[in-house]
Amino acid sequence: MWSFLWIPFLISLSKELGLAKAQVPVLLPSQLGTSDSSSSKCTAPDPKINYRPVIGILSHPGDGASGRLSNASTASYIAASYVKFVESAGARVIPLIYNEPPDILFQKLDLVNGVLFTGGWAKSGLYYDVAERIFKKIIEKNDAGDHFPLYATCLGFELLTMIISKNKNILETFSAVDAASTLQFTENAIIEGTVFQRFPPDLLKKLSTDCLVMQNHKYGISPERLMENENLSSFFKILTTCADEDDKVYVSTVHAYNYPVTAFQWHPEKNAFEWGLSMIPHSEDAIQVTQHAANFLVSEARKSLNRPPVQEVLDNLIYNYSPTFCGKAGGGFDEVYIFTQPSLARL
Repeated sequence: MWSFLWIPFLISLSKELGLAKAQVPVLLPSQLGTSDSSSSKCTAPDPKINYRPVIGILSHPGDGASGRLSNASTASYIAASYVKFVESAGARVIPLIYNEPPDILFQKLDLVNGVLFTGGWAKSGLYYDVAERIFKKIIEKNDAGDHFPLYATCLGFELLTMIISKNKNILETFSAVDAASTLQFTENAIIEGTVFQRFPPDLLKKLSTDCLVMQNHKYGISPERLMENENLSSFFKILTTCADEDDKVYVSTVHAYNYPVTAFQWHPEKNAFEWGLSMIPHSEDAIQVTQHAANFLVSEARKSLNRPPVQEVLDNLIYNYSPTFCGKAGGGFDEVYIFTQPSLARL
């Protein structure tokens, strides 16, 4: 009888020994005998790299809460999640207020090392014209030799699609409001030099199997329609697609062939910084998606040659404004920066 009592003990001991063998100890360099005192010296900064990058974010008409925070006709906003997204990767933000006088707006554009177009709804009028003009300036800067990145999210993706295709009616309707989804990489997709290059292999795999990205849009473009338009197909390569609630497939991530321009139909900023919509993924893997996407934008901005005057940057940083908590007001954002202009600017 007593011999049977030893069996559970032996099984437990066997499991513990197995786990001990499976665990690989993490050793410090000094414990490995590879410590080199000379390696502790800090190397000089690379003069070709901008260690103080600034990103310009274009504001969007309204207050982000359907007028519940500000019903001024000249109000515009930037969701704070975009600001936090940029800051989390080591850059600062200057707001590009879409309806401020054009000379002021484009002076600000000369103070930044990259631009972010946000989500929203505005696809016409002054907002469209300003976005188009900024896009052309970005292309000019890159053609002149300054590596100047652009990130375009959701509405930003749609605006670029319209601007580059030269067709304001090119978008199609899709059902992808408040939805989490996977990303399906296109066959033979080459991710070198794109936002996905730094993603760990296991996270890349999970992107196609787990719902790690947030969709919140009613418009988009199918792969077929994008490829049919010569202007679009020669400018962008398709990296990923998604399917909406009706299984209609749309393009979800593109990267320019010859420019540091990336466009997302999904929202990389929301996973870590927004809580107002029910389907935003908040898992550890989803947070890593946000972090890797932000890191790529800022790593591209560090390549910019632009070194603006320090005081002019300080005078225009978003730190000169205060965010407004709007989670209680609804609208999907937790915080927004609201800007009110005296009058609408004219281009």
